[in-house]
Amino acid sequence: MSLIRSLVLYTALALGANAALAGTAALEALREGGMKKLNFHAAARPVPEAVLIDATGAERDLSDYRGQWVVLNFWATWCAPCRHELPALDRLQAELGGDSFAVVTVATGRNSPQGIDRLFSELEIRHLPKWQDKDSALARQMAVMGLPVTVILDPEGREIARMQGDAEWDSDSAKAIVAALLDGT
Repeated sequence: MSLIRSLVLYTALALGANAALAGTAALEALREGGMKKLNFHAAARPVPEAVLIDATGAERDLSDYRGQWVVLNFWATWCAPCRHELPALDRLQAELGGDSFAVVTVATGRNSPQGIDRLFSELEIRHLPKWQDKDSALARQMAVMGLPVTVILDPEGREIARMQGDAEWDSDSAKAIVAALLDGT
């Protein structure tokens, strides 16, 4: 990353660029590289309720994360770009995950629990949940066309941004966007 681009990123953070105060323009200014594919919405969009299954087989839903900013990633074991992206999502969760922020991964469609376990072990994924959208109900309701798709949810559980395709979610740009969001909470 060039020195000028780095200065722009960190200056925007220092000035308190966040969704609540500066709107999406300040967040869009933080996008670099693959993060340029991240599109912020003019208004937050509701997210439908859907039953998801966790690694223990228990039913879960996204309301578990209310009050937090969420990077919600739809993926599948057979998806090469998804496999490429998962380690970066894991590193983002390891570095920034906590009470105010979480990365939530949802395997959509036909993904066996054994296949998910095998992939997480192979890629050394240690910090991401193994949630499943077995019948793709949530993916369909959210108009997920192709994989991976990543959406950012605000603390009220509404979609504020969306990206089609993989990205380096542990890049300086991605971390600057997350930091700017957290700064506004």
